[in-house]
Amino acid sequence: MAAISLRKIEETAPALVSLYKAAGVSLAAHGLDGLRAAVYLVVDYSGSMKPYYRDGSVQALADRVLGLSAHLDDDGTVPVVFFSTDVDAVTDIALADHRGRVERIVAGLGHMGRTSYHLAMDAVIDHYLDSGSTGPALVVFQTDGGPVNKLAAEKYLCKAARLPLFWQFVGFGEPHGKQFDYLRGLDELAVPARRVVDNAGFFHAGQDPSRMPDADLYDRLVSGFPEWLTAARAQGIVRT
Repeated sequence: MAAISLRKIEETAPALVSLYKAAGVSLAAHGLDGLRAAVYLVVDYSGSMKPYYRDGSVQALADRVLGLSAHLDDDGTVPVVFFSTDVDAVTDIALADHRGRVERIVAGLGHMGRTSYHLAMDAVIDHYLDSGSTGPALVVFQTDGGPVNKLAAEKYLCKAARLPLFWQFVGFGEPHGKQFDYLRGLDELAVPARRVVDNAGFFHAGQDPSRMPDADLYDRLVSGFPEWLTAARAQGIVRT
């Protein structure tokens, strides 16, 4: 059973009903129906991301993540971290107030800087630890390129492997460019030599991410979660 009912979605966020239904199909297909987990969204606010804010791709991703979160978490909100050179904002997007929320948040932010993954990762870790939760969490981490400090990002990912956090990286942009080589490598970091479990995945959502079919996006968002859950439970990272 979903954490939030279809009826509640119809009442509070009717525009998300189709996304909610598509997310439910993907979760069931991957054996995750009835699972409870926190869901985070991390969004790249570097200068090269400007077109994706302008064309609504970032808002579309936020809406899709909300549709997924409604199955996994009953609070109706997704904590969101906007990052560039520093952490630009730590806020949330709620079911009842999702329309245009990204645009309103960005209107209050400053200069779009460079790309520092590790600072955004640190913000998610702090938020999770401060929440007092011990349950699993899915972190949807969107970016359009590699970080300025690759070593720091790798170090944070490896340290975070001991926490109940799974990092699903989503790439926006040119599919054949080298800007995602780093993320592909991050996805393949050795276990257990570098990290206790494989706690990350990566997929590319294309140059026009909002055109990626909902079913495909949800399948990619959750496909690595079951295997991680099994490994994390075996290591005592996620308590059964």
